[in-house]
Amino acid sequence: MCEIFCFNSNTPKQVNECLQCFYNHSEKHPHGWGLANMQSNEFVIDKEPVKATCSQHLKNILSNPVVGKNVFAHIRLATVGEIISPNCHPFTEADDNNRSWMLIHNGTIFDYPKLDEYTDKENGDTDSERILLYIIDKINEFEKSKGALSTIKERFNLLNEIVKDLSKNNKLNLMIYDGDLTYIHSNMRNSLYYLKNEEGFLVATTPLSDDENWKPVELNKLFGLIDGNIIFESEEHENEYVLTEEHEKAMNDFLKSLNRDENNG
Repeated sequence: MCEIFCFNSNTPKQVNECLQCFYNHSEKHPHGWGLANMQSNEFVIDKEPVKATCSQHLKNILSNPVVGKNVFAHIRLATVGEIISPNCHPFTEADDNNRSWMLIHNGTIFDYPKLDEYTDKENGDTDSERILLYIIDKINEFEKSKGALSTIKERFNLLNEIVKDLSKNNKLNLMIYDGDLTYIHSNMRNSLYYLKNEEGFLVATTPLSDDENWKPVELNKLFGLIDGNIIFESEEHENEYVLTEEHEKAMNDFLKSLNRDENNG
């Protein structure tokens, strides 16, 4: 599993303190880190396949002010894919109309055959990157059929249908950004929290402070945020994810295989 972080606000704010607290969780998530900051309609992305607290590059970044309206972070505990840079989140991809998309994922896809066709198209070998490529294809199909760019509401509705379908039998905690909307989704209890205050809207796998106003993200709904406010909220679906013994064994077996590879290397 992984941990994920998002900051969304109407004005640029410095988020170093939150990021430092977030990355300190990397002792249990040692397989990579990522940071994305939206600057002038362009993502500035850094990521490495090393433990965040051991990264000199990340230390250098956090030694200077990290200021932004839309900031996303990720620390990885691998459940699918090698420990290499292309498998570190965030993932980015442009659609056919040159809109840039970004995705970070906390979870595992156990059952969704439609993603299999993207194994030869992705840069790495994670289920998370395949989710983004699948979304991009669906956006392209919609806009080609429409013969025009999609509206913000149309994209939200389309992603809601995709996420609802993907979440069946899969853990799907997602943060997605399309240049306009920040999308948030969780379908596992006690695995994603939010804090809304005068600074903006914070979302993280675990609360990053003792502030009692941290609350669980409502399950099985897709939320669309702009400028620190929820603009869209979907109906609730029925696909809550509960960790099974079979799924837990599969993830533990994968982690053991990674440890064997590291020791042999």
